[in-house]
Amino acid sequence: MEEPIPVPEIEAVKPEPFWRAAVLSPVRGMRRLYDWVLSWSYSPFGPSVLALVSFAESSFFPIPPDPLQIALSIERPRRSFRYALISAVASVLGALLGWVIGHALWGWLEPYFVPNIISEAHMLKVRDFFDSWGFWALFAAAFTPLPFKAFTITGGMMAMPIPAFVVACFVGRSLRFFAVAALLFFFGPSVKGFIDKYFGILSVIFLVMLVGGFYLIKFIL
Repeated sequence: MEEPIPVPEIEAVKPEPFWRAAVLSPVRGMRRLYDWVLSWSYSPFGPSVLALVSFAESSFFPIPPDPLQIALSIERPRRSFRYALISAVASVLGALLGWVIGHALWGWLEPYFVPNIISEAHMLKVRDFFDSWGFWALFAAAFTPLPFKAFTITGGMMAMPIPAFVVACFVGRSLRFFAVAALLFFFGPSVKGFIDKYFGILSVIFLVMLVGGFYLIKFIL
């Protein structure tokens, strides 16, 4: 009788931490960070992490809260609007931190933010956009995939009044997060691919229609 051929043991490979991946490759590190954020969708701490990510993304964190909000809503569709509210409120609070960074701390933090978090070219474009559109520039950034943190910081640098700042952030962020919640609540997981593929385009179209409507009302009245 032949003896069985020994099978070599395969050592389990632990996933590479996102902080180490970020040092070796910024692109790979960003992907690890994205996966780490999504991993909380299966945890009871998911809503708390959603609040933390929403807060941080408004001023310094690179990953938006939308993927985690979508994942949580797919797991528990009836809580979709609750997750949207968490995202909106935490995001506005984080935006206020961005305002403080731009208004009081930019002289100290600029070497860290530029170019590590926001490129200098983006900051210059955002400033020009803010000069031309003010409130609507911030609203557009809150609702669309524009770099929101660059706009919240610029709002502080340009001393935008806090009441107008909060209104633009809250309305824009609420429209964005509640639109995602509504799609997932009524259509379920089947709409996830549609959101991932077309949300940016649809949000820009909606924004153009909204601003155009205000201008039309102003012209008629």
